[in-house]
Amino acid sequence: MAQSFVYGAFVLLLASIFNRAIGFVYQVLLIHFVQPEGVGLFNMIYPVYILVLVLATAGIPVAVAKLVAEEVARSSICGAYRVFTVALFWLATNSLLVTGLLLISIPYIRLIFPNPKAVYCFTALVPAIVVVALCSAFRGFFQGLQQMVPTAVTQVVEQSVRVVVGLCAALFLLPMGLEFAATGISLGVVAGELAGFLLMLVIYFQKRPAGPVQKQPFLPEPWQSVSLRIFRLAIPVTLTRFVSTAFLSLDALLIPRRLQAAGMNIKEATGVYGQFAGIAEPLLFTPGIVTVSLATALVPAISDALAKNNLSLVRGRAEEALRLAMMAGLPAAAVFALLPRELCHAVFGYAEAGIALGILAFGGPFLYLQQTTTGILQGLGCPESPLRNLIIASFFKLAGIYYLTSLPCLTIRGAAISLCLGYLVMSLLNYRDLKRLTGLKLDLHYCFGRPLMATLGMAAVIWYARLAFADAPVISRWELLAVLSCGGLSYLIFLLLVGGLHAHDLRRLISFLTWRR
Repeated sequence: MAQSFVYGAFVLLLASIFNRAIGFVYQVLLIHFVQPEGVGLFNMIYPVYILVLVLATAGIPVAVAKLVAEEVARSSICGAYRVFTVALFWLATNSLLVTGLLLISIPYIRLIFPNPKAVYCFTALVPAIVVVALCSAFRGFFQGLQQMVPTAVTQVVEQSVRVVVGLCAALFLLPMGLEFAATGISLGVVAGELAGFLLMLVIYFQKRPAGPVQKQPFLPEPWQSVSLRIFRLAIPVTLTRFVSTAFLSLDALLIPRRLQAAGMNIKEATGVYGQFAGIAEPLLFTPGIVTVSLATALVPAISDALAKNNLSLVRGRAEEALRLAMMAGLPAAAVFALLPRELCHAVFGYAEAGIALGILAFGGPFLYLQQTTTGILQGLGCPESPLRNLIIASFFKLAGIYYLTSLPCLTIRGAAISLCLGYLVMSLLNYRDLKRLTGLKLDLHYCFGRPLMATLGMAAVIWYARLAFADAPVISRWELLAVLSCGGLSYLIFLLLVGGLHAHDLRRLISFLTWRR
C-alpha cells in the first residue's frame, strides 16, 4: 500500500507538471498581451472567487476522500457509494444556494475591490461555482479509492481548455479595454471547469468500481447518519479553507492599498501587485506540484492506515512525504534565491519582479512543509489543527503586510517578508501537532540534512556558473537554461553522494515508468 500512496502522488505530480508548464506559458502570454495591470485585475478577484468555492464545496470533497477510504478499507463498497451519494446531494444544494446569493450580492461585492473594474471578471466566474462543486464530489470519490488517474486526467483537460479559451477570449476582448481582457481570462476558467466535469462524468460511468451498487433510499436515519459523518469532517476543513482563502483575499485587497499608502497611484499599485501575484508567487508555488500532489494523496492513504490501526505505517508515510517535499523544495528555493531577476526576466520579461521572488525564496521550504503537513493532519482526521495554526500564522502575516508594505523603503518587499513569516509560523505549528498526535520522531539527517547538503553543493555550482556571465546584469534564456542544467545535474550527483537517493526510490521510478503498481 505504501507504493500505492506514492504512485498516486506521482500520477498527480505528472498532471501537475504538465498543467504548470502550460500554465507558465499561459501566464507569460497574458503578461505580454494583457500586461501586469490586466493580470493584476484578475488576481484581485481570484482569491475572492476561491473563497466562494470554499463556501460552495464546504469541505465535503476532503471528507468524501477520507470516508470512502475508510469504507473501502472495511471492504464496504456499498458504504463508499452511500457516502458519495449523500455528499453529491449536499454539494449540489449548497453550491446552488451560494450561487444564488452571490448573484444577488454582486452590486455590493464590487465595492470591496481596490479597482472597481475588477467586478466584470468576477461576475464572469459565477457560472463555474456549481460545476466545480459537483466535479469535486467525483474527485473525492476516486481519491478515496486511491485512484488518482481520474483527478489527474480531468485536471489536464481542465487546464488545457482554460488556457486556450482564456487566451483567445482575452485577445478578442482586449480592444475593449484591460478590464474586458481580464473578463476573457475568467471565461477561460469557466470553460475549463466545465470540460473537466464532463470528462469526469464519462470516467465515472465507465470506470467506477463494480460491486453491490444500488440506489440508496434517503431514509431518515441512514441519511442523517452519513450526513453527520460527512459534516463532522467537512466543517473543520471548510473553516480551514475559508480562513485560508479569506486571508488570501485580504492579501489581494490589502497589498494594493498599502502600496498606495507608500506613495503609489492606483495604476502603479495594480501593476506592482500584478507582478507580485502573477509572476513572483507562481514561480514560488512551482515546487507545490510535488507538495500539493503529496497532500492530496496523503488524505486517503493516512486514513487507510488509520482504519487498519497501523500507526507505524502512518508515521512511515508521513516521514516519506516530508522527505520528498524537502528533496523538491530545498533546491527550488535555492534557485529562486540565487537567480530571481534572471528567472522573472527569462520567463515573463519583468526582471523587477525578482525583487519579491528573492525574498519569498527564503519562505519557500516552510511553504512546502506547510502544504505537506496539512495533508497529513487532514488524513489523521484532525483538520482543526491546521485551522488553528493558519489563523495564528495569518495574523502575523497580515500585521506584516499592513505595516511593512506601506514603508516607502520596502513596499512590495514588505509583503514578501510578511508571507515568509506566515509560512514559517504555520509549518512549525503543524509539525508540533503532527509530532504530538503520532509520536513521529523524524530522522532529521535523512529527511532534511541530506537534501540540504545536496542543495548547498548545487547552490555553489549555480553561483560559479552565474559568474561566467557576470558582465551581464540579466542573462539570456539560453544562458539561464545552461546554468539551471548545471545546477540540476549537480544536485542529483550530490544527492547520490550524500545518500539522499536509495534503491527503493529507483525501484519506484522504474515501476512508475512501466505503469506497474
